[in-house]
Amino acid sequence: MPMVFFRELKILLEMIKIEHTVFALPFAFMGALLGARGLPTAPQAFYILVAMVGARSAAMAFNRLVDAPLDAANPRTADRALPRGLISRRATVAFIVLNSLLFLWAAGRLNPLCRTLAPFALLVVFFYSYTKRFTWTSHFFLGAALGLAPLGGWIAVTGEVALLPLILGAAVLLWVAGFDVLYSLQDVEFDRRAGLFSLPASLGPERSMKIARLLHLGAAAGFVATGWLAGLGRLYLAAALAAGLFLWWEHRLITPHDLSRLHQAFFTLNGLIGILLGLATLFSLWP
Repeated sequence: MPMVFFRELKILLEMIKIEHTVFALPFAFMGALLGARGLPTAPQAFYILVAMVGARSAAMAFNRLVDAPLDAANPRTADRALPRGLISRRATVAFIVLNSLLFLWAAGRLNPLCRTLAPFALLVVFFYSYTKRFTWTSHFFLGAALGLAPLGGWIAVTGEVALLPLILGAAVLLWVAGFDVLYSLQDVEFDRRAGLFSLPASLGPERSMKIARLLHLGAAAGFVATGWLAGLGRLYLAAALAAGLFLWWEHRLITPHDLSRLHQAFFTLNGLIGILLGLATLFSLWP
């Protein structure tokens, strides 16, 4: 029995790409660092970590569950765990429920405002999974889901909402929406056949890539504005400019007719951006 449990847990963690938590986690801690103007307390850091892992795991598993019929019909995703029957829907639902409860528990341990807002945050991240069925703005819903991370980190240590984390959250929204547009280039033909909505399926790859560039330009400006408003200094400014260069290079790696380096652009460069900005914020505010 224990072997079966650990085998299914391994499959679930691979299914939700647990390593991609790196996209959102640095921004949650950026919000906490900015709110504390230094290091949050050890309990705060622990509960932020648990809440982020719980929310992200629940949201990704929910997305895989909702999209399982679509994934089975799409050649690119047909080998995922649920379409192949490697994991049951029942186990996936249990995983979603447990991680949702973990998130709600951790958020509730932080402060009353986190406890109040946590269920609404879950609704946002779950609702995203349905948006591709009726609107091409689904990319922005995903961006909003991840854009909650810095706001959540800020609220976790301050117990209030402020302009600075909203600006950082907006930058994250634009960043995520931009790279999700690029990622959806892989499924243009399938999305059109299945009646799904995305910018590439609606407007075509060329126009969508131009929009993604504008979104990433706005994201880069938002990252710089965050550092300027927070008074983070030259180290963070250099990191924000480097993040802008990474985004520029991301668009140099792919074209509408050559997506062979999409995974390098999507996973490597975008993962580096969050880590770079998070570390720059940490060292800029180090006590």
